[in-house]
Amino acid sequence: MPKRSEEMLVDLWMSLLLVWITCVPCVTMTPIMGPSKSTQTGGSAAVASGPGEGQRLLSRAKRGWVWNQMFVLEEFSGPDPILVGRLHTDLDVGGKNIKYVLAGEGAGTIFAINELTGDIHAMKRLDREEKAEYTLTAQVVNADTDEPLEPPSEFIIKVQDINDNPPQFNEGPYRASVPEMSAVGTPVTRVTATDADDPVYGNSAKLVYSILEGQPYFSVDPNSATIKIALHGMDREMREEYLVVIQAKDMGGHMGGLSGTTTVTVTLTDINDNPPKFSKSLYEFVIPEDLPIGKMGGKVKANDRDIGENAKSTYSIIEGDDQGMFEIITDAQTQEGILRLKKPIDYESKRAYTLKVEATNIRSEPSSGGPFKDTATVKIVVEDADEPPVFFKPVYLLEVNENAPINTVIGTVTARDPDSTGSLVRYFIDRHTDLERQFNINVDDGKITLAKPLDRETDMWHNITVTATEVRNHSQISRAIVAIRVMDINDNAPEFATEYEAFLCENGKPGQVIQTVSAVDKDDPIQGHYFDYRLVPEMLNNPNFTIKNNQDNSISVLAKHDTFRRQKQEMYFLPIIVTDNGNPPMSSTNTLTIRVCGCSKDGIVQSCNVEAYVLPIGLSMGALIAILACIILLLVVLFVTLRRHKNEPLIIKDDEDVRENIIRYDDEGGGEEDTEAFDIATLQNPDGINGYLPRKDIKPDLQFMPRAGQHSGPNGVDVDEFINVRLHEADNDPTAPPYDSIQIYGYEGRGSIAGSLSSLETASSDSDQNYDYLREWGPRFRRLGELYSVGESDRET
Repeated sequence: MPKRSEEMLVDLWMSLLLVWITCVPCVTMTPIMGPSKSTQTGGSAAVASGPGEGQRLLSRAKRGWVWNQMFVLEEFSGPDPILVGRLHTDLDVGGKNIKYVLAGEGAGTIFAINELTGDIHAMKRLDREEKAEYTLTAQVVNADTDEPLEPPSEFIIKVQDINDNPPQFNEGPYRASVPEMSAVGTPVTRVTATDADDPVYGNSAKLVYSILEGQPYFSVDPNSATIKIALHGMDREMREEYLVVIQAKDMGGHMGGLSGTTTVTVTLTDINDNPPKFSKSLYEFVIPEDLPIGKMGGKVKANDRDIGENAKSTYSIIEGDDQGMFEIITDAQTQEGILRLKKPIDYESKRAYTLKVEATNIRSEPSSGGPFKDTATVKIVVEDADEPPVFFKPVYLLEVNENAPINTVIGTVTARDPDSTGSLVRYFIDRHTDLERQFNINVDDGKITLAKPLDRETDMWHNITVTATEVRNHSQISRAIVAIRVMDINDNAPEFATEYEAFLCENGKPGQVIQTVSAVDKDDPIQGHYFDYRLVPEMLNNPNFTIKNNQDNSISVLAKHDTFRRQKQEMYFLPIIVTDNGNPPMSSTNTLTIRVCGCSKDGIVQSCNVEAYVLPIGLSMGALIAILACIILLLVVLFVTLRRHKNEPLIIKDDEDVRENIIRYDDEGGGEEDTEAFDIATLQNPDGINGYLPRKDIKPDLQFMPRAGQHSGPNGVDVDEFINVRLHEADNDPTAPPYDSIQIYGYEGRGSIAGSLSSLETASSDSDQNYDYLREWGPRFRRLGELYSVGESDRET
C-alpha cells in the first residue's frame, strides 16, 4: 500500500509539471500590441512593425518574436509527442501566408515544429544525463517563396531533470583498517557515492548515507559518509574482521528517493595489548653431564596472542643457583627460549639446578598498560655419564739433562676417573708423537722415563702426548701434552767459526794483524760463552806469529817480523787452542793456515804462488796473459784443422746403387758420405756368386784374392747357417773397417719340400682333395692337418 501511494504521488507531480510547462509558453508568447523596442533578455523580442510602417526612417527592422526559455521533461513518454512550446511573431496576423522554420540541434529528428502554428513538439524520449540542453534557431519565411521575412533567432530548450539515476559507489567495495581498542568516534574511512541527476534542480542528487549492516560496531555520518568506531573495546584477538554495508539515498533520504549500497571490510590491526604467557609454570629437563659446551639442554615457549613484532619476546634467567652454568637465548624463527650450557657440569659435584626464566615483550604500548612479561621455573636434573679420565694438568712441563742415563725418571703425569665408580687408569704414550721411541711410561703410575740418549744440540724440546684410559672401559680416553725440555751440559768443545785462511804480505810490518779469529760453541750456557785462546805449548816461543785477545771472544793473529819470503816458505800452520768456560771446560785445537803472498805497496794481495819467481825476469803480468792467449789460439786452429782432415770422405764415389743401411762409427761421422753401403744383392740370392766383392766403405791399400765361399745344397739352405757364414766372412775380412756396422740381409729362404699348399694351382675342388698327408709331416703340421681333415658333415656346417 505505501508503494502504491508513492506511485500516485509521482504521477500527480508529473501531471502538474506538464500543465505548468504547457501553460507558460501560452502566457509568455502572447503578442505585444504596438511598437516596442527589442528586448535582449529572456530571449523575447518586440513585435515587428507591419508593412505599412516599413517606410519609416528606422535604423533597423524590429523582430516580433516573443518567448522565454523552453523546458521539456526528461524520460517523458506518452502516446503523442509532448508539446515543448510555441513560437509566435506579430507578422502572423490575418491571412498572411507565412510559415515557421526550425533548425539547430535535434531539429527534425528530436524536435518538430508546426509550420503554421509554431508549436514545437519533442518526438523522442530525452535523457538529461546524456544531453542537458539543445540550441535551436527559429525563423519566419514566406510560405510560397521561402524568403525569410526576418532574421533567425536562437533559443534554448533545456531538458528538465527527474530522479531517474540511483546513487553509485564507483570505488567500492572498500577495505579499511583501524587499530584495535580504538576509542569511540575514531574515524575508520570515508566512502563516496555519486548521482548522475541534476544537483542544482530539486533533491534528485542530494544524498544521505546510512549504515545497513555493521552495528553496533560502526556508525556513519549521514552527510560526509565517514565511518567511525561505535563500540568501545573492540579486541582483535576476539574478532579481527568486520563487514559494514553503507547505503546512499537521494531525494535527501525522503520517501521515493533512489538508493545504492557498498561494502566496507574493516580489519582491526594489532596492538601490543597481550603479555607473553608460558604454557607451563614448571619445566623439567634431564641433561647428561657430558653435554658439550654450547649445546641445547631444553626449550621453553611463552605464547603471545598478539602477532608480528608485538608477539616477539626475549628470554632471560633472572634467578637460580646456576652460577653461570646456563644461558638462554631466543630463537628468532620459533620464538622459543633455548637453554644452553655455558660451563661443564659434573654429576658428582651437583646433580640438580633450579632456574627462574622470564619472557618479556620486545615492544610495548604505553596506552595498553602492563606488565608485558611472564616467568616460569626451570628444573634441570644432571644425569650421570661415563666420563673419561681427567688429568690434573692439561699440559706438563718436564726437564731432563742431555747426558741423563737410560731409564732416568723424567717426571710423572697423573689422571683420575671422575665417575663415582672410580675406575683404575692406565697410561700410554701416543707413538705418533714419539716416532723414535725416546721415552717410556709406566702404565700404572704414569712415570715417564728415558729410553734413548738425548742431545740438546739436536733437539731442544720434545713434545709427546700421553693418554689415560679407564681399565673397565677402554673407549674412555683422555689426552695430555707433555713438553720435555732438554737441559744443556758442556759436552761440546768450541771451534773456529769458519775455516780461516790468512794471507801475509812479504812487505808487511811487524805487529801487523794478519787475521781476526772467533769461535763458536754448540752448547748454550746460561751465563753465556767466554772463550780462552792460546797457542799450543810447542808454539809458545813461535818466532813468527803471536796472538792478541780482543776481549770480545775473538783474537787477532799478529806477525812478529817482516822477513817473510815465499822462496823460503810459502805456507805456515799455526795451531791455536780454544777453551770454553763450562764445567768441566772443553777445549779443541784449531789450525790457522797462513799463506805468504806478494802484495802491492798498498798492501793489496796480488800473487800467492811461489812459481811466479821462476818466470823470466822482466815479463809483466800482461805479457804472460798475451802469451797464454796465443797458445790457446794455436790449439784451437790445430783442433779445427784436424777435424776437417778427419771428416774427409774415406771412399771413392761411383754411380752404383747404394742400398740403405745403418752404420755406427766411433767418431762423429762425415754426414751422407758415410751412408755408402755394401751391395747386398748377393745376400738376397743365396744361389748367387759367393766370391769376393770389393768393400765400398773403405779404399783398401792392397788387393786380396776372392775367398772361397761355403756353398749350401740347392734345396737345403738354412737361414741360421746362412747368417753364420756371412758373419764369419765379415769377421775374417782383412779389408773390414775397424768399427762395427749393421748389414741388412733380404733373404727370405729357399722354400719347402712340401711344395705349395695353395689351392689356386690345382684344378680340383676342396671336396676332391685329401689333406690326410698333412698328419705325416710331423708335429709342426698336426694342427693344420686337423683343420683340413674334416668330414662331410663338418663341411656342410
